[in-house]
Amino acid sequence: MRVIAATGFNALSLFLPGLSAAKLLSEAGVSVVVLEARDRVGGRTFTIRNDKVNYVDVGGSYVGPTQNRILRLAKELGVENYKVYVEGHMFQYKGGKSRNFKDICPSTWNPLVFLDYNNFWRTMDKMGKEIPVDAPWDAPHAEEWDKMTMKELINKICWTKAVRDFATVFVNVNVTSEPHEVSALWFLWYVRQCGGTFRIFSITNGGQERKFKGGSGQISEKIMERLKGRVKLERPVISIDQTGDNVLVETLNHEIYESKYVISAIPPILTTKIHYKPELPPNRNQLIQRLPMGSVIKTMMYYKEAFWRRKGYCGSFVIEDEESPIGITIDDTKPDGTFPAIMGFILSRKAVKLAHLSKEERKRKICEAYAKALGMREALHPVHYEEKDWTMEQYSGGCYTAYFPPGIMHSYGRIIRQPVDRIYFAGTETATQWSGYMEGAVQAGERAAREVLHSMGKISKSEIWMPEPESKDVPARPFPRSFWERNLPSAPGLLCLLSCTLCVTSAAAAVLLVCKKGLPCRN
Repeated sequence: MRVIAATGFNALSLFLPGLSAAKLLSEAGVSVVVLEARDRVGGRTFTIRNDKVNYVDVGGSYVGPTQNRILRLAKELGVENYKVYVEGHMFQYKGGKSRNFKDICPSTWNPLVFLDYNNFWRTMDKMGKEIPVDAPWDAPHAEEWDKMTMKELINKICWTKAVRDFATVFVNVNVTSEPHEVSALWFLWYVRQCGGTFRIFSITNGGQERKFKGGSGQISEKIMERLKGRVKLERPVISIDQTGDNVLVETLNHEIYESKYVISAIPPILTTKIHYKPELPPNRNQLIQRLPMGSVIKTMMYYKEAFWRRKGYCGSFVIEDEESPIGITIDDTKPDGTFPAIMGFILSRKAVKLAHLSKEERKRKICEAYAKALGMREALHPVHYEEKDWTMEQYSGGCYTAYFPPGIMHSYGRIIRQPVDRIYFAGTETATQWSGYMEGAVQAGERAAREVLHSMGKISKSEIWMPEPESKDVPARPFPRSFWERNLPSAPGLLCLLSCTLCVTSAAAAVLLVCKKGLPCRN
């Protein structure tokens, strides 16, 4: 658990949101201390280093256009980024067959499936545009959409089984949970605040375009170095007492920190592990009990060579096979071509299902799935394997992020960023752009820090939400949609149109037949 306390400090904080908050406050002349529950900094980012992998991110790692805060912070700290390898084909493996990807969905020769894919992306983005990123509970259809699960919405939008199945993968990949578990309002908002369906799901020009050389864990480590001893590791917070003039924060080893303000930068549900004096307000207490974490095991399979490139594959593919542990992969080879690897996510229901297996058993199943999907036996012979099961992390509770089940966002969502007296809330879940990503973590931390600065009278209220200039090094390009993509009917719409056309044609033929036979025709 990470808390930023400021005692003589003026503030106290946790993890990448906490560290970014602490950095901003420290630069503003505020004395801070960061309390970290783990024996390392980084939270849901975690870079492993050894001679088998050089370095590897087993937690948050991907960045891309419009993620301007994390890109700015990394550049300031001297952490370079590189583009993920995408030369060659992406493909979908399903039913024993491989299909190339076009844009963000598999290619298809079936016109009804094509129309259904097009209508799904278009409808998701159209609905998302109705939702304010900073207040989704105020959307015109908020209550209606929040009562609906994503499974219900998918069944409503999608007409073909192929697209319903892929839409399920889309939910699994983006929020590590199942469509029946999450609110349609929340998921539509989540996609919207990441820039839409194409931005969130794409590699090139999207959320997975780049990684950091040396690993994303460097960012937290370098901030810790700048804070010069003010980051305290292995200090889980067990109580926060606001009954006196100062806030008293107690850790598991019974150290007491005294501060003017506290920034809590942990997943909402983990705040239930802290004892509060006075008790939390009813609505916040109810909210934090209702936001579970997603389930994911991140895996990295290392090979002697990047053999998939010989077949023209880029290493990114979707496996729609219930027997495969992995749902989606991305090439994880180092930018100089060393340490060839495929990163694969074991997502949601599969992460739960396979958690009881040993590491070696998961490794074997993954290799078999890769060999089957790639059609290459080389996949059966890795030289090394790394994994991280985030559901086992007691100070994360899961990954990538907390999700909102049906009915929660409209009823309790507006509480998510509201301070409780002198406790302010950061954490990527509180962000309004790229929530769930490192970008959201930085935005949340800096926003909470500015709220503290405003409370101290150091900045105006209008300065709390500061716009971020676009990164000059990683500019965002639009995703152009053709006239046909914007205007083609849905699959049922086309069938209805054809049916109406057939009816009109049949009626016209009948009239013509009647007239030819000399029968009376009534106007």
